[in-house]
Amino acid sequence: MFLASLILGLSTVFFMNSVPSVRLDATGREMAATIRHARSVAQNRGEDQAFMINLDTKQYGLEGRGMKAIPGEISVRVDDPFAGEIRSGTYPIHFRAYGGAEGGTVILQGRKKAIYIQTDPVVGSVATRQ
Repeated sequence: MFLASLILGLSTVFFMNSVPSVRLDATGREMAATIRHARSVAQNRGEDQAFMINLDTKQYGLEGRGMKAIPGEISVRVDDPFAGEIRSGTYPIHFRAYGGAEGGTVILQGRKKAIYIQTDPVVGSVATRQ
């Protein structure tokens, strides 16, 4: 009985420590998918689209559409190639109808790891790395 309760207690601690990491991964995947969607909409409709991230309220989405929340334990910032590190305000990543993109790298930071979501300025592709 003691051994079973010890294993159960240790597995609970392990599970509780892995939940923030899973939330960070899920948020990174969802955000990257939304950015890719903005690129796809721009190319398919032949009109510019903007992915917006509000660093103050920790929300993101396509301009003029619904916003999704970033979990509270995840910090977010943007590394802009011209302005440097941005930690507040609203930041747009623009996708052009011809395929280019204007914007920096979105960095999602958890307790133990970070996810970097970067757009290619020439073709507008989206890459994610940890």
